[in-house]
Amino acid sequence: MDSITHIALGACIGEAFFEKGFGKKAMLWGALAQSIPDIDFVASFWMSTADDLLAHRGFTHSLLFAILIVPIMAMTAEKIHRPHNITFKKWMLFFTAEVLMHLFLDGFNNYGVGWLVPFSDVRFSFNTLYVADPFFSIWPGIAFLVLFIIHSHHRLRSLLWKIGVFIPFIYLAYCVTNKLSIDKDVRQQFAEQHIPHQRYFTTPSPLNNWLWYVVSGDDNGYYVGFRSVFDSNPKIDFTFFPRNDSLLKPVADHEDLQQLIRFSQQFYTVEKWNDTLVFNDLRFGQILGWRNPREKFVFHYFLQHPDNNELIVQRGRFTGWNKEEVLYLLKRVRGN
Repeated sequence: MDSITHIALGACIGEAFFEKGFGKKAMLWGALAQSIPDIDFVASFWMSTADDLLAHRGFTHSLLFAILIVPIMAMTAEKIHRPHNITFKKWMLFFTAEVLMHLFLDGFNNYGVGWLVPFSDVRFSFNTLYVADPFFSIWPGIAFLVLFIIHSHHRLRSLLWKIGVFIPFIYLAYCVTNKLSIDKDVRQQFAEQHIPHQRYFTTPSPLNNWLWYVVSGDDNGYYVGFRSVFDSNPKIDFTFFPRNDSLLKPVADHEDLQQLIRFSQQFYTVEKWNDTLVFNDLRFGQILGWRNPREKFVFHYFLQHPDNNELIVQRGRFTGWNKEEVLYLLKRVRGN
């Protein structure tokens, strides 16, 4: 999830644990604990872009990191707030809940989380929530702001933290049902259209959970399409993108390339833009692909010009967006 959502949700969980006047202090601890796994951002200051892609959501998002950081945070909070009547066990439960909640939620979008690092390089990704979903985030956001403003003993505090914690997870359950429905539809289309699906995934398009981005294929290439939960026509229009592995021969020994292939989990294609080789990681979607099926992919890495790859995951995410494109997205969400 995005950092603001982690902070707001962490604060609401802090209020849930401690209430009774200690809530605002616990909100700050909760916001900190929910943010601590994202300390891996500092790696970007000295790592190459390709290395940083794998470092992000790696060790600091692992269960081992949680085991190490939770007692440190519990001992720190226990010492800072002396004298108090909070048991060390409760501090441990609180920080365990906060850190594990961060790791759990990050597993629901498409970046992938290294829960088992350093024992395994496997990345877990449920592809169920867009990384910034306003329908998930608005509830803890509102609850956090009001909780922070009102008095520590206000009678509405209990209701507010419940809104901030329970409604997002009701919405998450709804997103899971959307995911299951979409996966059922696309598997049927794979069979009817004879589309190879040795590897495939579905993931939400930006800022919603109703229009889903679909990718399926094998080592020859990938078929890309979109499916709304409101579509009445069962047919999905797929566009094929060849993998073009042969283009990689001139840079086959580059360390960046090996890191990118590993990061992409094999969902990649290669293109030539003028004199530049471009590596596309298909998992992050297309730039306005629901309008133009031949659009570029959000994640495109310039293999021969690595210095031009800053903010690689973000740079194409909202390129070309304007009022007209937002209205077109809403129209496509409503179904065909």
